Amino acid sequence: MKIAVPSTGSTLEAAVDSRFGRASGFVVYNTEDKTFSVADNSQNLNAAQGAGVQAAQNVAGTGADVVIAPSFGPKAFRVLQAAGIKSYISKATSVKAAIEEYNSGKLSESDAANVEGHW
Repeated sequence: MKIAVPSTGSTLEAAVDSRFGRASGFVVYNTEDKTFSVADNSQNLNAAQGAGVQAAQNVAGTGADVVIAPSFGPKAFRVLQAAGIKSYISKATSVKAAIEEYNSGKLSESDAANVEGHW
């Protein structure tokens, strides 16, 4: 299984980016072989609109099964849901901590967006 987390850096120790759509990238962790890669999202950093949708499409393109983030806007959430990607909300400060929360069963699957778009 692959877990995507919006990140400010390119390691497991990097901080979780608080804004899903405008994160600079996503750390994508593979639970089977304990490896990770980084999916670039820099094209959305200054997007006038549609950043959440494009970020969700980027995550879907990584083959992620799960995404963990502090927040999801309504459009991004719908794209993730349509792609069959499960969304989890976490206030963890590092990518590694967010993944550990998920693996230990501390997170519940989200059933809706938790912020308005363009926040």
